[in-house]
Parts: sequence; C-alpha cells; structure tokens
Amino acid sequence: MQKTLVIIKPSAIQRGLVGDVISRFEKKGLQIVGFKMMLLTDDMIKIHYSHLVDKPFFKRIKDSMQATPVLILALKGVDAVEVVRNMSGSTNSRKALSGTIRGDFSMSVQENIVHASDSVESSLAELKRFFTDEELFDYSPLIMPHLYSNDEY
Repeated sequence: MQKTLVIIKPSAIQRGLVGDVISRFEKKGLQIVGFKMMLLTDDMIKIHYSHLVDKPFFKRIKDSMQATPVLILALKGVDAVEVVRNMSGSTNSRKALSGTIRGDFSMSVQENIVHASDSVESSLAELKRFFTDEELFDYSPLIMPHLYSNDEY
C-alpha cells in the first residue's frame, strides 16, 4: 500500500469545500492516516515549491498558499499516488475533466483546490516534510475486504 500527500489549499478553505474534498477521498476508499492544519511559512513554501522558486509567478504561489492555513492529509491505499492524482485532475482546472476535484470545483491554475504528490518519490519526501513518524498512523479499517480483493492488499 502506498501513502501520499494532499494539501487542501486556501482556495478550498475559503470556499467551504473541505468536506466535499475529503469526502471524495473517503468515498473512493482511501484511508486517512495523517491530518493536520497549519499555516505554511515562507521557508516551507520555498522548500515545497523549490522547483518554482525562480519562476516569475512564485510570489503568486506563496501569497495564495499563505492566504489561510492549509489542511495536510496523508492518504493510504493501493496505488494511492496515481489514484489521488487522477481524482485531482489537471493542474489547470479549466482543462480538468468533470468528475475530478479540480474539474468540478475550480477554474484556475493557481486556485485549484488541492496539491497532490506527483510520484511515489515525491510523496515520500513530502510526507516527511509535513509529518513526523508519530503523526502517521497505521491501522486496519474494517472495510478492507469490501474495498479490495484479498490478493490486492
């Protein structure tokens, strides 16, 4: 089973979409194994978006991500990284398909509701960035046999 990171962005918080977003992940069958609310510092944003620091739009990203606290989720499931990315939809919400989080709730490239890890490698780094080992939980939901066949998990 994989773990992956999701950040529910200020655009979702400001618009009252937190419950809708979390509900989609839960209804899909992803397990919440870590959850916290925090205000991202300048340093956290520089590290998290290090590949964009030199871009002319980096200030826009920083301002957007600091508009409110964010919610940080660690989700677990078979192929969780790919599942969450597919559920999130295209980064440019105007191109995101209906049925995806961004396709249903956003019209923006920046104000696009969620950040989702884009690979297994980045999910591992991002989970370590935002959670200590003690903040991630390992438990067996009773619904596992109803989510996966016995040879999938």
